[in-house]
Amino acid sequence: MKQRYKDVKIASIIGMLGNIFLLIIKGSISIITNSQAMLADTFNSASDILSSIMTYIGNKIASQPIDEDHNLGHGKAEYIYSLLISIVMFILAYKSLKSSIISVFKRNNYHYSNYLLIVCLTTIIVKLLLYLYTNTISKKYNNLLMKANSKDHLNDTFITSLNLSAAILSRYNIFLVDSVVGIIISTWIFITAYTIFKESYDILMDKSISIETKNKVMSIIEKHDEVKKVIHFNSTPIGYRYQVSFSIFVDGNLSTFDSHDIANNLEEEIIKEIDEIYLVVIHVNPCKTKK
Repeated sequence: MKQRYKDVKIASIIGMLGNIFLLIIKGSISIITNSQAMLADTFNSASDILSSIMTYIGNKIASQPIDEDHNLGHGKAEYIYSLLISIVMFILAYKSLKSSIISVFKRNNYHYSNYLLIVCLTTIIVKLLLYLYTNTISKKYNNLLMKANSKDHLNDTFITSLNLSAAILSRYNIFLVDSVVGIIISTWIFITAYTIFKESYDILMDKSISIETKNKVMSIIEKHDEVKKVIHFNSTPIGYRYQVSFSIFVDGNLSTFDSHDIANNLEEEIIKEIDEIYLVVIHVNPCKTKK
């Protein structure tokens, strides 16, 4: 567990430093060239920096152990900060989209520079490296914050590729594409923000485990012939994993020890076989058996 938070912390710091570097070079060249595509890309880097900061803070809070005031830990901090990231991305996307649309109808004093190409190529390389790194961490620990970051890095490679195309065309006095690409980038940020917002919102609203995971649990239960019936199946997200609870019916003639031993074995087996579940609570009920 400690290694999980340590690795996410390092990844968030590296992402932050990389995005600050890109923000500086993108912002500088967007001012020099008045490129709407590069301006939109600069806004995107600003949101990336905020994402890295939020990832760092959210991960630090989520790493705190269970205490008297938080009996289920602080895991949901990851989702609260992911939600904040998405909201800021919505705001930045709106500002970028507005500026790009205005530039379509208003003369844009665009100034081509070879530095546009250099900045775009540098961004693509940096973002691909960050994606490969954060995606590895995300899959290793099933961390939503890292998943959001890795998606963002991958999206940025496509976004900047469009920016690169606009820069190349502007060299041949085709300037409208720059504004269009600015609109596309802004729309892309909106879509990414919505995806992160929905995933975070679902967890914070205690969305149940997936049907696939529930079926895995039920298949484990079905292997135990002693369990005659299952009712009241519930699940609650705790950070990046779930707590599940349900009631089982067993032979009423069994001793209290034997009936609860069945439940204990089930709990251990489910936790061992399903990574998404970290706690299982089973209530045992007796049922009548046919004579």
